[in-house]
Amino acid sequence: MIDNYLLEELVTFKEYGTLAATAEHLMVTQPTVTRGMQKLEEELDVEIFDRQPNRISLTKTGELAAKEAQKVIDQNNSFIDTIQKYDYNHKNIRIGAVAPGPLMLLHHLDSKLPNQNIALVDKLLEPESVTEELLNHNYSLILTNQEIMTDKIESRYIGAEKLSVNLNQFTLLANKKSVSFDDLKGLSFIVISDIGIWKKITEDRIPDAKFLYQDQQEAFREITKYSDFPYFTTNISKLNRDRNFEDNDQVNVPISDEASNVDFYAAYLKTQKKNIIAVLQTMSDAWSKYLD
Repeated sequence: MIDNYLLEELVTFKEYGTLAATAEHLMVTQPTVTRGMQKLEEELDVEIFDRQPNRISLTKTGELAAKEAQKVIDQNNSFIDTIQKYDYNHKNIRIGAVAPGPLMLLHHLDSKLPNQNIALVDKLLEPESVTEELLNHNYSLILTNQEIMTDKIESRYIGAEKLSVNLNQFTLLANKKSVSFDDLKGLSFIVISDIGIWKKITEDRIPDAKFLYQDQQEAFREITKYSDFPYFTTNISKLNRDRNFEDNDQVNVPISDEASNVDFYAAYLKTQKKNIIAVLQTMSDAWSKYLD
């Protein structure tokens, strides 16, 4: 078997074109590179270098060897990465989501979660990437709005998140028991930038609306506290320790459209079920207790 460092030397030489540049990039001496190239030719039993008095270059066979060497290096790196992620996810539970609400609930349940190494990834995922992220062992489980059932992945229903809008108490809409997306036509909303799947839902269904996105939670809190701009919350938002919505003059009004209710599922590799089942049960129980 050819040592990986010989393949790396070959690929680096193909990229940089000279012994000196190859040695500098790999942080070794030029004689070390020369010996490595000679050893590689011996092990392959072919000539892959064209040696001239003042110049060395790859032969056609050498070009092919460098191309194939890159594939082997990539495959080796992928092998190592996959094994390390697999091992990590059997010792730790890495959780992602396509919307902030389910993660907010998990933060709220921090002291009640099983005594395991749990990492909540606040950067939200796109729904279409969930399957790939799980198969690549990047997450132990992902909270998503899609039920996924394959030969390797299964999902479990956790609960529903329900969207509502906070409106100035002196507006006509604030006196209604519920409003539709059409009722909110043409309004300007203050919105946290990273709201995952809710961004497309609100933008697609509220005609002629303007969305003033805020990157910082602190700025969002200040604007909603001292302005009359409407803003969205959900049945999970009340669990957010950073906010006290009762301090504001806005009235919370449910949105009646079917699209304002989103079912969430915990998707995971079947091989991970034993590791994450306690987390799923804790989360499911809390959702039923606090949010339904």
